[in-house]
Amino acid sequence: MLDDVAVLALQGAHAFELGVFCEVFGIDRSDDALPVYDFAVVSATGDSVPTRHGFEVLARHGLERLASADLICVPAYDPDVRQPEHLIDALRAAVKRGARVLSICTGAFLLGEAGLLDERRCTTHWRYTDELARRHPRARVESDVLYIDEDPVITGAGTAAGVDTCLHLIRKEHGSAVANAIARRMVTPPHREGGQHQYRQRPLPREGMGSLAPVLAWVEANLDRDLTVDAMACRAHLSARTFARRFRQETGTTPLQWLTGQRVLLAQHHLESADDSVAAIARRTGFGTVDNLRHHFARRLGTTPQMYRRAFRTPPAG
Repeated sequence: MLDDVAVLALQGAHAFELGVFCEVFGIDRSDDALPVYDFAVVSATGDSVPTRHGFEVLARHGLERLASADLICVPAYDPDVRQPEHLIDALRAAVKRGARVLSICTGAFLLGEAGLLDERRCTTHWRYTDELARRHPRARVESDVLYIDEDPVITGAGTAAGVDTCLHLIRKEHGSAVANAIARRMVTPPHREGGQHQYRQRPLPREGMGSLAPVLAWVEANLDRDLTVDAMACRAHLSARTFARRFRQETGTTPLQWLTGQRVLLAQHHLESADDSVAAIARRTGFGTVDNLRHHFARRLGTTPQMYRRAFRTPPAG
């Protein structure tokens, strides 16, 4: 279970990534019946730590706090700033006893220093993947994904991909309903596949182009329909070709890949929370047939709808 979360405040830490961990795991959302974690910010000294932005973070806990953590979060930091050896030893010991570690961006370098990336797939911000591979040649570094889950080591790409990485773990531990509810509280999209490409060296939309968010919201509300790229483009008042190009610019994927991902996500929700047959869920999510649902479920999640339901079905209250 995921109950106890410790976030490392490293010398030279990046405030955004540190804040992502605090936002996802450090807020009491019990008013919405959402999980509340035993949460702590930790430093190697149990004292204030300078960030890269000219201010300090006061961490009230030292490394002894890692001894109870189910999850240890490692934010981005300057990987040229050498971290204390006893911190690296504490990370190794935590994973050895069964804790998870989750890094965002250059936080992966600290996991590499601890030997936790050896023979594992991992990622970081695309600007640093070559350097990560150079420093840690036994790591299997992938340069253009949002996050990689090699449990107990989870690595996320730069900045906003950290939100996706944290929500992925929450979805894995608590189910899609909890992850979606937290995402709504954070006003962020509830799910992006880990294999989706990072936003790297892509042309930015021209100023004044406008967002496709209203179209995406309409699609999410009508996933049971026979949706095509032409239909989505018509809704956006664009040609299919222009729509597809702008869609990739704004989301980093194609319309059909995104649509399939949203349908799988909705199917996960129904399998977790409803007693409907798999055939009914296939129709409700726009896949049409059980075979089609099984095909896409297997490709994206590596399992079948029936096995997923057995693993993640929320038991009835009472």
